[in-house]
Amino acid sequence: MGKKKRTRPKSHAHPRYWPTWCAIGLMRLAAWLPWRVKLWVGKGLGELVWRFAKRRRHITETNLALCFPELDDAARARRVRETFHANGIGILETATGWCRDPEHMRHRVAFKGLEHMEEAKAQGKGVLIIGIHFSTLDLGGALHSLFFDADVVYRPHDNPVFETFMTKARRRIFGAAIDRHDLRGVVRRIKAGHAVWYSPDQDFGREASVFAPFFGVEAATIKLTAKIARMTGAPVMPLMFHRNPDDYTYTLEYLPAIDNFPTGDEVADAARINAFIEQAIRKHPEQYLWLHRRFKTRPNKSDPSLY
Repeated sequence: MGKKKRTRPKSHAHPRYWPTWCAIGLMRLAAWLPWRVKLWVGKGLGELVWRFAKRRRHITETNLALCFPELDDAARARRVRETFHANGIGILETATGWCRDPEHMRHRVAFKGLEHMEEAKAQGKGVLIIGIHFSTLDLGGALHSLFFDADVVYRPHDNPVFETFMTKARRRIFGAAIDRHDLRGVVRRIKAGHAVWYSPDQDFGREASVFAPFFGVEAATIKLTAKIARMTGAPVMPLMFHRNPDDYTYTLEYLPAIDNFPTGDEVADAARINAFIEQAIRKHPEQYLWLHRRFKTRPNKSDPSLY
């Protein structure tokens, strides 16, 4: 006999969800901590994960070895640890973005390339914003809302209590939060003239992808970016965002819309998107989500796993 499938409680007050409610409460509390304390707590969280999450550390080490082969062992080890620290701080940044009015952060952010976004909006075709999975992702979305309205494409969370909390928070920041599987919804919002924030830099599997170079390694790269651009005619706007070296301020920068995109060549189009993402990551590599198995899907099914 197979294992009996565990049923999901109907009530969000069920004891199974009490740890989730505690986590949400801690996030709300963390959002109001003084900035120095946020940095200290976030770095401490990152240090704990670095020490004890051996699997995630192995994934990060592998990604950095593949993408930065020029680093010697000591330099790569430092970057691995810095990555965990940055992503630990990112938890506090996410809490801040979700739980507080972004106006209180206006004095901390510099927004560059506003003219590029204004030019794209003036075309009247909507805009497809290319974001990246930096540790600053959700705070970046909140800071972006100080300057421009946008919708966001996201992956629903498996925990229904946290999903409700996360979606409500994102809908406060963005105009709409669209399930990543809802292509029609994305196209409909863009055709209605909206800007949609979309992050195509993760491994979504073989069926959804083509293989294109990412830091010189063939990586499964989602085809949907070019498909959305083709279906809508919307300009594709690269957006870079990061925490500055002072750890107190942030920079968001639009680059000019990608010209002649899409071309109809799926691999070439995917390679252009990857090239922009790589360019942005190289500015602050420790802030990227290297904990993700970016090279999980291999070009040939028989290729051994890199992880």
